[in-house]
Amino acid sequence: MTRRAAIRIHRAGQSLSRYRTAPTSFDVLHYPRHVTESVDVLIIAPELPSYAHPGDAGADLRSAESLRLEPGERALVGTGVSIALPDGFAAFVVPRSGLATKHGITIVNSPGTVDAGYRGEIKVTLLNTDSREPYDIAVGDRIAQMIVMPVTRARFVPVETLPGSARGEGGFGSSGYGTQTGATR
Repeated sequence: MTRRAAIRIHRAGQSLSRYRTAPTSFDVLHYPRHVTESVDVLIIAPELPSYAHPGDAGADLRSAESLRLEPGERALVGTGVSIALPDGFAAFVVPRSGLATKHGITIVNSPGTVDAGYRGEIKVTLLNTDSREPYDIAVGDRIAQMIVMPVTRARFVPVETLPGSARGEGGFGSSGYGTQTGATR
């Protein structure tokens, strides 16, 4: 005999007051749109961000300028891209894994957040973490990825104490390193 968990669905705009307790991990919170649907993003750009492969989460952002990043140097690099996101969405600018792995190029404030109300050019603060080699960036080079996602605004509820959890206050390596679960250094 199979047991099935009861799942409650919270639709956007519904009050949580009908629940005796706050939704748990077994509850499904439903966004106004399914994450598999596309969303229209108004854009001004010399070249549109593009997805390299079907199913990719991040669309590539390209440099609008040429520059050289010396070892350990950082620079604010323009993309020429300005967007208008719909309410309830944000874009997150993250490093490209190939640039990070092969050349040590990363983003200082990753992820960079683009709020729905921002209308300026998206710029990326790149950092060359390589201690020996400079890195040249040309106009049109893919320098970052942009992930557009629905976001929920939190309603912060002041309390005297927080409910307990299996993790408790453990953090910053509390689960161990590598395969040594629970080990400390």
